[in-house]
Amino acid sequence: MSRDLRPPVDILHYEIVQEQASALGRMGRTLEQALTRLREFDAAHAETPAAMQAARRELVMEAGQALWMFVVQREATGLRDSRHIMRTYNVPGEVQRCMGLAPAPLKPTSR
Repeated sequence: MSRDLRPPVDILHYEIVQEQASALGRMGRTLEQALTRLREFDAAHAETPAAMQAARRELVMEAGQALWMFVVQREATGLRDSRHIMRTYNVPGEVQRCMGLAPAPLKPTSR
C-alpha cells in the first residue's frame, strides 16, 4: 500500500486545480452549445420575421450569459485576456455586447 507523501496543502491545491479545469471545460461546452443553437436558428431563418425576433433575442441572451459565465470562470483562474475566447469560439459582436446582462423582469399583467 503506497502512501502519498505530499503535504496535505499540495494535495488540496491539486484537487482545486482539477476542479477549475473541469469547470472551464463545462463552461466552454455550454458556450459552444449556445452559439450553435444561435447559428442554427440563423441558418434556418435567413430572414427573421418580426414574429421570430423574440426567439432569436432569447438565443442571443442565452449565448451572452454562457459567454459571461465562461469569461468569469477564466478570470477566476487568472486567465484575464478574453480576446482568445472571442476568436476561438467566433463569438458574434451582438453576443459580446449582451454578455453579463440580466434579462428584463417580466411585467406584471394588469387586470
